[in-house]
Amino acid sequence: MSKWLDNAIFYEIYPQSFNDTNADGIGDFHGIIEKLDYIKELGCNAIWINPCFLSPFGDAGYDVADYCRVAPRYGTNEDLKQVFEEAHKRNMHVLLDLVPGHTSVEHSWFKESMKAEKNEFTDRYIWTNSIWESPEGMASLRGISDRDGSCAINFFSHQPALNYGFYQPDPEKPWQQSFDDKGPQATLAAMEDVMRFWLNMGCDGFRVDMAGSLVKNDPEGKGTIRLWQQVRKFLDAEFPDAAMVSEWGEPDKSLLGGFHMDFLLHFGPSHYNDLFRCDEPFFSKRGKGDISAFVETYKKNYEKTARKGLICIPSGNHDMDRLSRRLQCDELKIAFAFLLSMPGAPFIYYGDEIGMRYVESLKSVEGGYNRTGSRSPMQWDDSTNAGFSTAPSNDLYIPMDPNKNRPTAKASIENPDSLYHEIKKLIQIRQSHESLKSRGTIEFVYAKKDQYPLAYLRESENEKILVVINPSAQAQSFDYNCTFKETIYSFGGEANAENQIVTIPGQSVGFYRI
Repeated sequence: MSKWLDNAIFYEIYPQSFNDTNADGIGDFHGIIEKLDYIKELGCNAIWINPCFLSPFGDAGYDVADYCRVAPRYGTNEDLKQVFEEAHKRNMHVLLDLVPGHTSVEHSWFKESMKAEKNEFTDRYIWTNSIWESPEGMASLRGISDRDGSCAINFFSHQPALNYGFYQPDPEKPWQQSFDDKGPQATLAAMEDVMRFWLNMGCDGFRVDMAGSLVKNDPEGKGTIRLWQQVRKFLDAEFPDAAMVSEWGEPDKSLLGGFHMDFLLHFGPSHYNDLFRCDEPFFSKRGKGDISAFVETYKKNYEKTARKGLICIPSGNHDMDRLSRRLQCDELKIAFAFLLSMPGAPFIYYGDEIGMRYVESLKSVEGGYNRTGSRSPMQWDDSTNAGFSTAPSNDLYIPMDPNKNRPTAKASIENPDSLYHEIKKLIQIRQSHESLKSRGTIEFVYAKKDQYPLAYLRESENEKILVVINPSAQAQSFDYNCTFKETIYSFGGEANAENQIVTIPGQSVGFYRI
């Protein structure tokens, strides 16, 4: 087990938008190395780098053309190895983004699989037997090669689906292979080779894209769980310290599959967006939000995972609107008090620590579409292109936030009341209390429908901390019999506990040892 995950605070780097050191308008590995001290100073001790492999970039690198070669725009394999080494010098860890579900149409595997002559890659992807037959429930590519058949795709039409088999193959469709068949097993062995390559290079593990979607016709996830258990055996034998974080959204399944933590999805049944990204977010000071459905879903998953609570809740990521599109100022500080006091490893999306804004009405870049506004370049200072790049502004990967009052890291560091400093303080508090780290237990004390505040108890062997969060502008109370022995953290005013009632001022948060 990767013990470092117990106190990991992740910083997500979208590499093309982070820091450009060669003036081509695109971020690079040397840019990451240059900013490792900034990330460490914030308090983050782990990094997740979005896909950085060779790609035609039809989907910002999630369409891989070669898993073992980095995209030249970021540097070389040797440069990425240097990222690992420089991170390790600072006692930081690095996860790469593994995309095992599909490749680009430009991958050599796919080019070989299109050939009419049978070869070792014929079954690397999901092909039907006839050009006139589409895989049921999936879009497909057809008429693109001499090979007879249609090829299943994931998401965009240039992302052919890799073949890990079907949990319940249809006997009338012989092209639907079992997970144990030679083709799917060869696909998995190839993906293990990719993992082996980067782990030997110094990578500390992987965040796995859409980890729950690999085996098809698998409604309960049993086949995909079995697949990841096979991967777990390989890792335990060769790389027992490798960390695995899944983008699955069902922690009871992903943890059973051998992942250490599960990444909460912003779609599906989690109600995650009830908190930050809806018309009336719970963390808005208007006080019209509802957190109850999120809490109920979280509690169910928590119980399913034997109360391990290893559910990662990100501030955002490259697929979501930025937090600041709906929340501002103190609302953001209160939201981060929640994110940094929940179980599981917190993930901070680059720029969220300074309140970077969603840039409206941008033209889609590399398949970003509505997501493009959340991928604008990091704003470091008030120099050219906010310190991201010395390239002409027209050459930037994505246009900068044009607002003359756009936040910058430099201004945030210089302002002691900034969001940056509040996050830094919260990270320090989390790291100094076992009960607030990833594995401390949680019990929700107050989370009523359409009501405020939110209160939960974090507990470790030697400590109990009551977290009370009131994003609404009005003071709120709830019944709870406790005595505050110590105020560990407060923002916006302190709560009090009297006569079995806890009362907390509007727009405030407190962590209290009880």
